Amino acid sequence: MKELVIFMAKSLVSNPDDVRVEEVASENMITYKLSVNKEDMGKVIGKQGKIAHALRTILKSAATKTETKVMLEIVD
Repeated sequence: MKELVIFMAKSLVSNPDDVRVEEVASENMITYKLSVNKEDMGKVIGKQGKIAHALRTILKSAATKTETKVMLEIVD
């Protein structure tokens, strides 16, 4: 799953080397914290958050196969 987040983020940004994903596992959920270059933040979020919403939807769809709950946070 982490590789999926990295792949999607690197496909969107101008500075793919600055993409970082941290995986934080809790008891019943996995949180992925996505960090990108400040110049690329708008590309990852999109107008009115549409790109971020699409990323979360794809991630949740992929997680249904493993029956785990996932969350994507976009951090500075």
